[in-house]
Amino acid sequence: MAETKRKILATYALPYANGSIHLGHMLGFIKTDIWSRYQKLRGHECHFICADDAHGTPIMLSAQKQGISPEEMIAAIQKEHEADFADFRIEFDNYHSTHSDENRELASEIYLKLKANGHIKTRTISQLFDPEKSMFLPDRFVKGTCPKCKSEEQYGDNCDACGATYSPTDLLNPKSAVSGATPVMKDSEHYFFDLPAFEEMLKEWTHSGSLQQEMANKLNEWFEQGLQQWDISRDKPYFGFEIPEAKGKYFYVWLDAPIGYMGSFKNLCDKRGDLNFDEFWSKDSTAEVYHFIGKDIMYFHSLFWPAMLNGSGYREPTNVYTHGFVTVNGAKMSKSKGTFIKARTYLDNLDPEYLRYYYAAKLSSRIDDLDLNLEDFAQRVNSDLVGKLVNLASRTAGFIKKRFDGKLAKLEDTSLVEQFIAKKDVIAECYESREFGKAMREIMALADIANAYVAEMEPWKLVKAEETLEQTHQVCSNALNLFRILATYLKPVLPRLSADVEAFLKIELTWESLEADFSGHEINAFKVMMQRVDMDKVAKMVDDSKENLIVTTPKVTEDKSVEQSSNPLADDPISDTIQFDDFAKLDLRIARIAKAEHVEGADKLLKFQLDLGGETKQVFAGIKSAYQPENLEGKLTVMVANLAPRKMRFGISEGMVLAAGPGGKDLWILEPHEGAQPGMRVK
Repeated sequence: MAETKRKILATYALPYANGSIHLGHMLGFIKTDIWSRYQKLRGHECHFICADDAHGTPIMLSAQKQGISPEEMIAAIQKEHEADFADFRIEFDNYHSTHSDENRELASEIYLKLKANGHIKTRTISQLFDPEKSMFLPDRFVKGTCPKCKSEEQYGDNCDACGATYSPTDLLNPKSAVSGATPVMKDSEHYFFDLPAFEEMLKEWTHSGSLQQEMANKLNEWFEQGLQQWDISRDKPYFGFEIPEAKGKYFYVWLDAPIGYMGSFKNLCDKRGDLNFDEFWSKDSTAEVYHFIGKDIMYFHSLFWPAMLNGSGYREPTNVYTHGFVTVNGAKMSKSKGTFIKARTYLDNLDPEYLRYYYAAKLSSRIDDLDLNLEDFAQRVNSDLVGKLVNLASRTAGFIKKRFDGKLAKLEDTSLVEQFIAKKDVIAECYESREFGKAMREIMALADIANAYVAEMEPWKLVKAEETLEQTHQVCSNALNLFRILATYLKPVLPRLSADVEAFLKIELTWESLEADFSGHEINAFKVMMQRVDMDKVAKMVDDSKENLIVTTPKVTEDKSVEQSSNPLADDPISDTIQFDDFAKLDLRIARIAKAEHVEGADKLLKFQLDLGGETKQVFAGIKSAYQPENLEGKLTVMVANLAPRKMRFGISEGMVLAAGPGGKDLWILEPHEGAQPGMRVK
């Protein structure tokens, strides 16, 4: 029975046009590209589109610093982005910009529909204003002294030193991060999207299967707190689209950014002529729309975006798929360590297919962070792609070309081929459900079987005797058929290698041809398809990334950029060392666990009441995997007693319990000796 052909639109979160692409970004682009390529391999109509997110205060200010117009700057950044994506073999059907006629028209249309339907409200708000630059200051453009801990040079929304959150008007000695001037308060009328009006619709949609369950559960916190009206306007000067019928007011970048998906697709429809925009975006559309995003921008895509679409008469996304961040060698990406790696720095040193495969081998449908361990990266690529996959062809192709006129035999025993083909539905489901790591394990398990078969049959020995020459033909032809099937399964992940395999085998690798009979088919001479990862080149890539510190321009941020689909773990340089005085600030105390209990609704947390010898503090600790709470009561442990209280979903945590270990069940709290007493300092 023929499979029903689907109409699919896939998008990945728009990169911000204020900096280079790095390996944190590439995780999501590679993930979406693999999924889209798989859909096309299955014969579905799938369009993968994206665009540069090109509006906002940071871009305006960055262009001013460079002495160029914002339009010139975003054009140069987009050219750089597209070159990086092309060299990583990211196959967009269209790549556009949010600063486009299509996006302006759609943003205005959606806004006016929302307004006509009563979903736009106005009210006057007071904001800090830079009198020298004559501009209102977003939270991240105000710096001053934290009102809680008195740390200096803190942003206007939260303190990096103590973690406190506050309004920029609460800062002591506030200064404009743009000019250094002391800001003043000024009133301005702003436009708000009435998000609370969509609460019931959003509750239903977020739990309809359109989100991963853990994301749907996370969004419950917003409903519990109560949805708030969303400020969608900014005052001039601002680089963006002016709001219709509101002179001097501009759409906040996060309003027109997701509309950029529609704008890019509209641009594709206009260029091609055979695509119907409404067929994918109308309320009654039967097409599928999938957004792949990083977890840092979940709220915009899972609350604001579907509500905007619903309120303006468009369809909601079929699914929003969220992934985690990238760490390198088990830690945050660090410029000083050379692990904040730009896409271009990687490309200057290593084959992009290495990273495509490594990310695929570690990706799942969950929202876990992915660690790029550089030694494991080299070992896995060398073992799987060079040692298992390419080696299968290199060990057998020469015999076919030299002894059998380059033609494959008619297989007498097809049991191995049938065993490989029998896995196609399992592998297909892994790709469809974004369980790429499982797919790679299934494929490499087959590769092990194929290599074991060749090793057992030893065609290099069989070819030496005339009476076993035909057996040599059978073994090598069988091996190349198995290689063809493996390469087909890997085609969404390894497009360049797949193209080399197609040139070598003189066929197109398609899902439909998995079961084809290639008896008598002529192949070309085998050529080296992939080199082993050279650790010297990995080291050079890291060294080159350290050198980038010299030329990196300071990043100007606003509330938009900290939530953008970059990797927040890599937003800023990380200090690799602390001073002794910093460490001395820690107040480490002996504490008796007076009470320990499970936390309802939490997967990893235990709740403690810790007795510090006359003072009791409540602490939440993520050690549930290692301990039953009843076994901890009465024990002594060590806690950080002067940690600023932190508001969590389940209550206030007033400290931190010290624990060590690799994780899971192998995690141990520190237990002082019997002579220790609650409240004693640890020195």
